[in-house]
Amino acid sequence: MDKKSTGSPGGGAKFTFVLIKPTHYDDRGYPIQWFRSALPSNTLACMNSLAEDARDREVLGANVDFAIETFDETNRRIRPTQIIRDLAARGGRALVGLVGVQSNQFPRALDIARRLRAAGIPVCIGGFHVSGCIAMLPELPPELKEAQALGVALFAGEAEEGRLDTVLRDAWNGELKPLYDFMDQLPSLEGAPAPILPRKHVARTSGTYSSIDLGRGCPYQCSFCTIINVQGRKSRFRTPDDLEKIIRANKAQGIDRFFITDDNFARNSDWEILLDRVIALQEEGVRVGLTIQVDTLCHKIPNFIEKATAAGVKRVFIGLENINPDNLIAAKKRQNKITEYRAMLQSWRAHGAITYAGYILGFPADTKESILRDIEIIKRELPLDVLEFFFLTPLPGSEDHRNQLKARVWMDADINKYDLNHRVSHHSKMSDEEWEEAYREAWDAFYTPDHIRTILKRAAAIPNGRPRQILSTILWFKLMIDNEGVHPLEGGALRLKSRRDRRHGLPLESPLVFYSRYWGETAFKAAKYLRFFVKSRAILKEVMAAPDRAAYSDVAIAPPRADEFEALALYHATNGGEAALARMKLGDAVRAGTTAAAAE
Repeated sequence: MDKKSTGSPGGGAKFTFVLIKPTHYDDRGYPIQWFRSALPSNTLACMNSLAEDARDREVLGANVDFAIETFDETNRRIRPTQIIRDLAARGGRALVGLVGVQSNQFPRALDIARRLRAAGIPVCIGGFHVSGCIAMLPELPPELKEAQALGVALFAGEAEEGRLDTVLRDAWNGELKPLYDFMDQLPSLEGAPAPILPRKHVARTSGTYSSIDLGRGCPYQCSFCTIINVQGRKSRFRTPDDLEKIIRANKAQGIDRFFITDDNFARNSDWEILLDRVIALQEEGVRVGLTIQVDTLCHKIPNFIEKATAAGVKRVFIGLENINPDNLIAAKKRQNKITEYRAMLQSWRAHGAITYAGYILGFPADTKESILRDIEIIKRELPLDVLEFFFLTPLPGSEDHRNQLKARVWMDADINKYDLNHRVSHHSKMSDEEWEEAYREAWDAFYTPDHIRTILKRAAAIPNGRPRQILSTILWFKLMIDNEGVHPLEGGALRLKSRRDRRHGLPLESPLVFYSRYWGETAFKAAKYLRFFVKSRAILKEVMAAPDRAAYSDVAIAPPRADEFEALALYHATNGGEAALARMKLGDAVRAGTTAAAAE
């Protein structure tokens, strides 16, 4: 175990704070873990910095030797027995915090906690599942009650402004409470300890990315979202000074690529002064690459896209969610307007950013046929580089989950499946089999060799199109779904499995069965990876060698036509598309009339 400690050199009182970001189980009950995972945990970075700040302020006393240990289970095996032995060897008091625990990760977190509690070690669990359930449900669900019955403390809310100090002192005094509920006291982020992880953790991720949360909260009301109920609808922000400190501290350890975890950076009211600070750093020679998440109206904000790309934004995740206005309205995602999708995507493309979009399958108006029809429309008419699909999932902490629970609508009892990659409810129009088939076929329909070729042609037609980077991302997304059975955002490089880490209640497999299957699957997947890679590289080589590649055009990337709103299927074949078009035209007419009246 890696240790960082300060305090009495003479071997005085000792305290060890172990921070663990758990993963979740695959369908066979093994933790999803990689040699290199996709992204580092921002929660782990935040909690690590808060713990270091508490240690530096000597919240447990001046003579306490305070050690901090951090684990991200997506890229590092957690051995509870080893933690127990190490804590016993070190001596003193301890607290294990399972942090950032999402609903699908709670069963794994509880299994780790169960073994630690059996050894008498104090444990606290926090994260979106605990916070969302506390925020939205009238009573604790069974899994939270089970945790408390084991003597595990639950933490709801955010840990800044001294909340972590309270838990640490209680653990030090042997007085952990069953529940720490801070949901009604959302802290300010201004001047809070910067979320920074040591390079040794970031180096375990693919691409050596770190993460930053510049803001928390969202003003919108999407019924499937947990963020608005956990982090609130009033946004809170870090300052430009905070951001510069984070960038410089990471640059000092050789890290210059960041994923900004804000659910919607475009709605951060301080976006401009934050981006201006990064632009100033770029001009100084402190260069960084950024990935951000935004909404579909971000291009309407003057200079937003221009400044974002000048600041180093290379990749943009967009909450497209659906192209059927009726579905968007049903989910209370009224801010998404399909009449703006093309202009928004073309603007990002013109500025050289790779565009990802999330697309939810299973809204009320969906059928298998309509889903596959809509994907063909997207392929033909929207210049998206990467599209990822999700089951519509009633996540604990969302309005959808609360409403379905209240109405006694069936939802799968196994929260390990609440990862957006499994179906956990029934659909009003599709059978369970049809919905699952639609999900699998959606991935296949978008990532055909022909459409991959089209995406690369679109990128190769402009100087800043970045076709090679786009292909590497496509490979990641397609291969994770096809070969690993996990969503790409949970993916990684080289799947690792440990026979003895199986989910509580499942039998331990024999070494012969386990290892023969593991190595056989690994070899088979490697062969499939290589085959797909070779075929895809051949497509890229063909596209890049085309002498007329700069002349390529299609409907998705062509400048808007005069008859665009009449000609495209996006507005006439989708559920509610024509009504959305009518609303746009009415709004245009009203604005034109208002402008004319003002001129008079």
